[in-house]
Amino acid sequence: MNALDTNVLVRFLVQDDGNQCARVNRLLHDAERDKKSLFVPLLVVLELIWVLQSVYEVERRELLEAIASLLQLPVLEFEKKTVIREFIRSANQSSSGLADLLIGESSKASGCEAVLTFDKDASKTPLFRAL
Repeated sequence: MNALDTNVLVRFLVQDDGNQCARVNRLLHDAERDKKSLFVPLLVVLELIWVLQSVYEVERRELLEAIASLLQLPVLEFEKKTVIREFIRSANQSSSGLADLLIGESSKASGCEAVLTFDKDASKTPLFRAL
């Protein structure tokens, strides 16, 4: 199995480079045809959030919908898929930063009580505690 880098998912979602988009679409089609999976590390999801927000200025709701749609692709195998689903759920119920929420949900799934932080906004959520 191969893993995907953030830029591959960005090309697939944004469709802003014709050549690279065609290559990604072909990759996904071939993997599906050959019944192969492509791995998506949790860190790639975190970076995807950052890139789509900061570089492409994708709105929060649209970004969450994009990640949810990626989860539906049978060819993609996500690291900690349940964490990502819980992240989407909590992000739809909160105005906290998306990267912070993903970090918090990942930490919670790993058995942590809270993420200790100096970030005042993050510390307002139950997943974080101000240090």
